[in-house]
Amino acid sequence: MNAVEPDVAKQPENLYEETKRIHPRTIRGTFRSIKWVVMVVLMAVWHVGPFIRWDRGAGAPDQAILIDMTGRRAYFFGIEIWPQEVYYITGLLLIAGLALFLMSAVAGRLWCGFLCFQTVYTDLFMLVERVVVGDRGKRISFDRRKWDLDKVARKTVILFLWALISLACGLGFCLFFGDAFTLLPQIFTGDAGAGVYTFLIIVGGGCFMMAGWGREQVCIYVCPYSRFQSAMFDEHSMIVAYEAWRGEPRGAARKNQSFEGRGHCIDCKACIAACPTGLDIRMGNQLACIGCALCIDACDQMMDRYKLPRGLISYDSIIAQEARAEGKVAKMRPFRSRTVIYAAMIAFIAGVMVYGLTFRSTMEVSILHERSPLYVQLGSGDFRNGYTYKVLNMVRQERRLALHAEGIQGIAVDVVGETVTEGKAKISADGDSVATFRVYATAPENELKSHATPFTFVLEDLDSGTIVRSTATFMGPDK
Repeated sequence: MNAVEPDVAKQPENLYEETKRIHPRTIRGTFRSIKWVVMVVLMAVWHVGPFIRWDRGAGAPDQAILIDMTGRRAYFFGIEIWPQEVYYITGLLLIAGLALFLMSAVAGRLWCGFLCFQTVYTDLFMLVERVVVGDRGKRISFDRRKWDLDKVARKTVILFLWALISLACGLGFCLFFGDAFTLLPQIFTGDAGAGVYTFLIIVGGGCFMMAGWGREQVCIYVCPYSRFQSAMFDEHSMIVAYEAWRGEPRGAARKNQSFEGRGHCIDCKACIAACPTGLDIRMGNQLACIGCALCIDACDQMMDRYKLPRGLISYDSIIAQEARAEGKVAKMRPFRSRTVIYAAMIAFIAGVMVYGLTFRSTMEVSILHERSPLYVQLGSGDFRNGYTYKVLNMVRQERRLALHAEGIQGIAVDVVGETVTEGKAKISADGDSVATFRVYATAPENELKSHATPFTFVLEDLDSGTIVRSTATFMGPDK
């Protein structure tokens, strides 16, 4: 059985016609309910997340999720990321990108339709319009009305509520970068820093403009994802699609009319009225479709009214729709080459990150050789090199340490301002800090085999016994 192609809408004579404001109709149904639940969860994470506490001990911030720019730390519950560990952020970005690819390959534009903050805030802004003005028909009439006192008053209320939502959006962002209970009152009393107010304006203003006026134009013209998302789909990807084989030929119908010899589509355009981007899903998969599935809820309502089977517009794969058109049953294939590869890559990166976080060292060393002079010859004939020796202590307790060197016979280490006992310099590093020391290494001339002789600094934690070995170079005259 060959699928019936839907009618192709006539192209407008003016290809640069001015964009018309879209007023989606209120829809009730499965997918609309899912979107409300997702919105509540995301809003809770965004606005409640900064206030969740996590005990990290005395002197440590107790905000569960915090990006501390001043202290140069990032905290996520029990995980603490230092600037030197920025590769973990890279790993998270890779996982996020691959998760988006996997999501698209399996379920189409699930992110765009349900999880994207542009979609969530646009829904919230439209809810404000419905509460203040009314549903689709009333909003269209309201926009066409001439300006009067009532219209000015309602527009003022809408803009005020949009501004409050946008302010909350900006606050939610800023509170992840400082202690929420401290920063929030500072923002309202004018005591917060200029950077906080700058990002509050940028994020809040962006929300106001994109969700208030940009809306579907952001999804269609600004967001790059809509441009390349089709490359991630295949015939097994779940997408929102119209079953033309069942719906055509379409036409108006009375409630008790027989549908013998005609399609089930009654051309009511409920799917178009419900679409937040204003497209006609009956014309096939399009760039403007964000996969929100509200057209499915709208169409199912009409099918129920005419006592027809649901699913004229369905959230399904192309292969399954073609099979139904031929009277067959198609099996879902979520596990196929591209999805398995995406999942394997995500699992690998996540595994590497978990392994790194589990077994990472809590003490690291950085060594910088003095450039001028590279070496100095002492009166005894020995040569001396200077180094800047930094100890990164990633625990919150002070460490008692001992430093010595090996690899060159007779090499000795001296730390400015510290004592040396039995050939080892006794130093200490405060908790959760980087300790910097001026270190001099002295070696006999006859033990230097070349202009650059490698040796090893050995740092020992006197309490735990942890040892960190760091390779350095001892500079001397040409041999």
